[in-house]
Amino acid sequence: MNAFSIRNFIALPVLGLALAGAALAADFQTTPAQNVQIDDFAAGKKAIDAKNWAQAVSSFNKVVGQNPKNADAYNYLGYSSRWMGKYDDAFAAYGKALALDPNHKGALSYSGMAYLKTGQKAQADAQLAKLQAICAACEETSELAKAVAAAK
Repeated sequence: MNAFSIRNFIALPVLGLALAGAALAADFQTTPAQNVQIDDFAAGKKAIDAKNWAQAVSSFNKVVGQNPKNADAYNYLGYSSRWMGKYDDAFAAYGKALALDPNHKGALSYSGMAYLKTGQKAQADAQLAKLQAICAACEETSELAKAVAAAK
């Protein structure tokens, strides 16, 4: 083998791995610290703070379009949809968040609230039980427990 063919023999697999890595880079779960560095995620959070639900939905749809494994973005997409009264969309988003992270405290709590809003108390109780098993003393657990107690 000459030097040129040896270089190609080594370079092509390395190049292939690099390209595969770049293609998969947008397909990963993010951490809260990474989320604040995503412009659309930050815009969605600002929209939530301003109670601009439609803008929040738009922003978080962009985030999950770029990274379909972002459980936090799906959670906030569900939260914003719930506040717009779009419960089917909210449940779909919460379902995706929980499929990615079955212990996502926010998605468990917010979906429990949505179940209460739609008269599905048994499902809210189930979400509360999951939260209590994960973190009995967490804020998400406390908030959902209060809402469930008030719904009795």
